[in-house]
Amino acid sequence: MTAVLMPATEGGLTAFNPETGTTTQGETVEEALANLREATALYLEEFPLVASGRPLVTTFEVEVRG
Repeated sequence: MTAVLMPATEGGLTAFNPETGTTTQGETVEEALANLREATALYLEEFPLVASGRPLVTTFEVEVRG
């Protein structure tokens, strides 16, 4: 599974799994990942994924015009 971690505006981190759409938070990387793992496992119990290959994760930049 893939985890995307971003700083949360109220502190801590937001954790997102793009394969399922599950999102959660935690105060530390470890806590955010543990919460995401739990949320994703619960999601998959209800909505199993059909294997469709591995995702390609990359980054890109956007020019911000001000």
